[in-house]
Amino acid sequence: MVVASEGGRRRSDADAPYTSIAGFKDPLVREQPRKGAARRAQAARLADDESRTPRTRGQKIRRLITALFVIFVCLPALLFVAIYWSSEIPEPAEVAVEQPATVLAADGTTVLTKFIPPKGNRIPIPLTDVPLPVRAAVLAAEDRNFYTNPGYSTSGFLRAARDNLLGNDNAGGGSTITQQYVKNAFLSSERTVTRKMRELIIAAKMARQWSKDEILAAYLNTIYYGRGAYGIASAAKAYFDKPVPELTLAEGAVLAAVIRSPSVLDPENHLDQLKARWQYVLDGMVEMKVLAPGDRDATVFPPIIPLADIPAEPVALGPEGHIRTQVLRELRAAGLSDADINTGALQITTTIDPVAQAGAVDTVRQRLEWQPPELRAAVVSIDPRSGAVRAYYGGENGTGFDFAQAPLQTGSSFKVFALVAAQRQGIPTTRAIDSSPVVDRGTTITNAEGDSCGRCALTEALKRSLNTSFYRLTMTMADGPRSVAEAAHLAGIPEYIPGVEDRTLTEAGDPPLNGIVLGQYLVRPLDMASAYATLAASGVYHQPYFVQRVSAGDGRVLLDRGAPENRVGVQLPEPEQRIIASIADSTTQAMLPIANYSNGHGLAEGRPSAAKTGTTQLGESKDNKDAWMIGYTPSLSTAVWVGTEQPQPLRSGRGGAIWGSGLPSDIWKQVMDTALAGTPVEQFPTPALPGRGGSPVPAPAAPGGGSPYDILNPPTNAPRTPVPDLITPPTTTSRNPAPEIIGPPTTSPRNPAPLIIIPPAPRPSSAPGELFPGLGGDGGG
Repeated sequence: MVVASEGGRRRSDADAPYTSIAGFKDPLVREQPRKGAARRAQAARLADDESRTPRTRGQKIRRLITALFVIFVCLPALLFVAIYWSSEIPEPAEVAVEQPATVLAADGTTVLTKFIPPKGNRIPIPLTDVPLPVRAAVLAAEDRNFYTNPGYSTSGFLRAARDNLLGNDNAGGGSTITQQYVKNAFLSSERTVTRKMRELIIAAKMARQWSKDEILAAYLNTIYYGRGAYGIASAAKAYFDKPVPELTLAEGAVLAAVIRSPSVLDPENHLDQLKARWQYVLDGMVEMKVLAPGDRDATVFPPIIPLADIPAEPVALGPEGHIRTQVLRELRAAGLSDADINTGALQITTTIDPVAQAGAVDTVRQRLEWQPPELRAAVVSIDPRSGAVRAYYGGENGTGFDFAQAPLQTGSSFKVFALVAAQRQGIPTTRAIDSSPVVDRGTTITNAEGDSCGRCALTEALKRSLNTSFYRLTMTMADGPRSVAEAAHLAGIPEYIPGVEDRTLTEAGDPPLNGIVLGQYLVRPLDMASAYATLAASGVYHQPYFVQRVSAGDGRVLLDRGAPENRVGVQLPEPEQRIIASIADSTTQAMLPIANYSNGHGLAEGRPSAAKTGTTQLGESKDNKDAWMIGYTPSLSTAVWVGTEQPQPLRSGRGGAIWGSGLPSDIWKQVMDTALAGTPVEQFPTPALPGRGGSPVPAPAAPGGGSPYDILNPPTNAPRTPVPDLITPPTTTSRNPAPEIIGPPTTSPRNPAPLIIIPPAPRPSSAPGELFPGLGGDGGG
């Protein structure tokens, strides 16, 4: 016992890497085993080796087979089971398929345009609408054992795997109809063994959950047939211009033939190859015993319509294309994804009034028919009570430049905002202002044809569009140019618009010049219609919008901007009282006489309207460049612009200059009369009397006391902002031209008034574009 204990201690001490009774043990020095113990261990190993029986060749083969079985059978089987049970197969009605989205007018029935996704001109139809011979032709072409196979082809999978391993370009053939549908609906088109295996597994599971008819119907409504046609309904139109139920056996065989390779079998360029494939399909039908040999011999290859005769979808080729662009912008802003738009079979109800829209388009076409071909026009009509856009015309080319979104100089139509700014500073519309020429920094501001009213009220000066009176008004107000810009922004002119680099109504980001009152800065027709609509609504601003309601094909409502209790989705900002009602209404009263005064453009039935014309001039020439008429009733605000794509004189078909009181006013009156026909004649509200809760509060005086410019006692040392020069129009104009400007003196150190060169509209494309100025990336605005 003592020996055993000591022996045990010795073994423990031998392992101790520290000083012990036995002395210091260096752990880095390996102790050599005693010779006797080593000999005994070696002898034991040799004896064990001699007792083992060596493996036979059969044992080695069985081990190899077992390993291969595990690698090539068990592991794939486990993977198959894992993918099979993890794959969720939706119900047939739940599969998202790209389909057109229809854009409707406010009446919910008038089709304005459509969104056609890249693979979305599909029109799903039930299988019962497909004639039996057409179904049989497709099966003969693509899967003759469709109704008996398990949904997949093992031989096809192995062949595809072999071809992929060998690098064969034809890898991936031999798929059943179920596999083809799975690939198109759920997977990509990459040619890999992994994708092919997923296709096979999902097809196997789908064949157990869907009926064969459900799979065939989904396949026929999804597959690509060439000529841009997805789904058999679109293909029937593209090849034969007829609905599916009217297809014949021969026509169905053509559609079945092109499925394998639509580009290679295109009838325009490869008719012989298509006929050979067509014959193969008929032979397959005979083999399947669904077509008698005699009937097969009697079948004649059918005529196919030329590519140029394919019926066009009502997409974005005309003026409605610009509406389509605005609708798409709003849908995306409301949170709808491209998948929602492309696969939801959406019904998009817009705010567009079909009567007002047709009136705007027809009026522009009629009025420009006899005018020079370079003339362009834009029309925007907005409901002041909601901001709903009722009519929208940005040009004839729906995929080209949208002139309703073009940044343009507005001329005298901007004087209205100076009137608002003056009232906000306590200056009433009855204030008398001198209308004699104004000299500022060596530049003389005058009126067209030397017109003058002496000293007259601002209302009279507005009616006669006297530049000098409003120029003096701007110089009289505290921080006049900036006050005018602020009033315009409050009314609805955006602070930033696509196509204008800096903040709007500024001098390249610096404070605006006095010329702002004469329409020097860039604003869009849409913005002017909206800003005037704010005045029509007694100073309440409503954000303009196009989309009223969006519903999906399955009945779900994705967006509704109707009554509060029905609202769904992203809503517009709430209406905002931006301008005191009495100021807005007083401005409206000042504008009431202008339509009649401007060459008799008052509305039909004596309907009251508030309006203002505007014209800008081409550089320092005596020619006009842009002409405007903007006006409103309590229920409709319409802005009309007439101009050209290139900077050139604005002349009528008779060679005379075009002013705001001419062609634009003609268009404005006809558009308004058409849109308002049959509606009640409404009156504008009467402005509140001063001191009755609606009078404006004068703004505080400018620093240093008083205004920066006193028209009764002009300062001699006050710094003045450089002003634009006025170029008096020709004397051969109509009795009430809308005199405009603009362009500062060439010696001015400040930037000149911008000269607008509208980019030419791109050539029409065969496919609808997304060109719209500055929104979504193609254009300005």
